[in-house]
Amino acid sequence: MSIIDDSNKYVLNTYSRYPLVFDHGEDVWLYTEDGGKYLDMYAGVAVSSLGHNHPNLINAIQEQSKKILHTSNLYYTKPYTELAKKLIEKTVFDKVFFCNSGAEANEAALKITRKHGKNLEYKAKYEVIALNNSFHGRTIATLSATGQKKYQKGFEPLLEGFIFVEMNNKEELKRVVSSKTAAILIEPIQGEGGIHPAFFDFIETARKLCDEYNAILIFDEVQSAIGRTGKLFGYENFLPVEPDIITIAKGLGGGLPIGAILIKEKFADLLKPSEHASTFGGNPVCCAAANAVLDTIDKENILKNVKTLGEYFRNKLNKLKEKYSFIIDVRGMGLLNGIELKIKVKDIIEKLLEKNIVTIPAGANVIRFLPPLIVKKEHIDTVITALDEVFKSF
Repeated sequence: MSIIDDSNKYVLNTYSRYPLVFDHGEDVWLYTEDGGKYLDMYAGVAVSSLGHNHPNLINAIQEQSKKILHTSNLYYTKPYTELAKKLIEKTVFDKVFFCNSGAEANEAALKITRKHGKNLEYKAKYEVIALNNSFHGRTIATLSATGQKKYQKGFEPLLEGFIFVEMNNKEELKRVVSSKTAAILIEPIQGEGGIHPAFFDFIETARKLCDEYNAILIFDEVQSAIGRTGKLFGYENFLPVEPDIITIAKGLGGGLPIGAILIKEKFADLLKPSEHASTFGGNPVCCAAANAVLDTIDKENILKNVKTLGEYFRNKLNKLKEKYSFIIDVRGMGLLNGIELKIKVKDIIEKLLEKNIVTIPAGANVIRFLPPLIVKKEHIDTVITALDEVFKSF
């Protein structure tokens, strides 16, 4: 039997997979086992930040794997300590907790929120204000915090205490925040929800309300961190406003599983020993990979590339918008971009796949573009040409 047949036979069917078996990758390219070559414009959903087979990343993984793979968090290791130091020195935060994924990072942030309310000896202070169209993970807690019914259907009853407001609606946010509010949870730019950036005045209002009601401002940066927006972290687009916690994952490990929360000193002592843990969190090999990712972003001036090519990409997409009436909008920051259409994007994505370009949707009518941060102008031009050719048939 083929890889696809065996996979369908033995693996739980929780993904709608495309009929491709990728065997290896190089730079921004993915290769199938039969020699097909595909331009990667989704980077494993914003994970492969340095593309595929980057020598800095591969060397770091190989060198650490020769030393030790795992110790547990009952002991210290150099890679996680170095990574923690890097993350804190590059940000406005004071402490780090390592885990394996974005959902785990958001789970930890939500547990801190609950402890915050209990710590104030006010049992009713546990509500979290989240946003419509948000996405925070697939655990029961993070599903409860997600503002999209389609992900929650069939898993009820969800956790209580989550209130949803429209993205960038300051007045609605002001109306629902109360003494019961323990946190406000925001994606600086919604990914799964359709590539919607937050406005500065909305973020500023959230910060003021958290200060007024002694609540925690949390940014879910699982998709927007590690250079994706043109800044190393998404919150930097909203300075001088600062969140109390950010959750990160995806691009941090460059392809290996790692997540983290970064937290301000004010809330850093809420979780005590034994109140939260992650067996594989801070894994030495994953942390070595993350160190290599951060170092390479600095050494190769990748943030400049993200900013420059992100603007170039959106300009090219807007040129297509002028040409085709079914293009509703072009949105994004850095290399996290989307194009909203009046038609369902499933057919468009499949036609791009026929042209050896891999992309993913964000909802039913947005094509999401998340290329590796090392993408070049020529790659974007290839995508624009392909889109133009596909759109001509609609």
